[in-house]
Amino acid sequence: MSIDFKSTKGIFLQIAENICHQILEGKLPPGERVPSVRDLAADFEVNRNTVLRTYALLDESGVFENKRGIGFFVSENAVEMIRSTEKKEFFQNDLPEFIQKIKLLKLNENDLSELITVIKTN
Repeated sequence: MSIDFKSTKGIFLQIAENICHQILEGKLPPGERVPSVRDLAADFEVNRNTVLRTYALLDESGVFENKRGIGFFVSENAVEMIRSTEKKEFFQNDLPEFIQKIKLLKLNENDLSELITVIKTN
């Protein structure tokens, strides 16, 4: 696990994004206990307060459930929540940039057909 310390995106947000991707990939399934703050801080080589901030964000957003005295767990509807959020971000941020690039390069259906085929098979 690595963090880009030079990125303009906050470290706690990068950790949250990493955790969300692990949930979407099935590495952290709903209902599973997430690593302790101390363990994750050691994995990412960051201060525990940074991980605590990440966990608080994910708890507030409903991705995590905090079971007092036991720890944080992936919520049952975390996958749907993350997908919904990521879709919104994709349509607002990534897709317009992608479409602009297609226009600049004057790509057509034939140029993109291979990409579409790859997406359909995965």
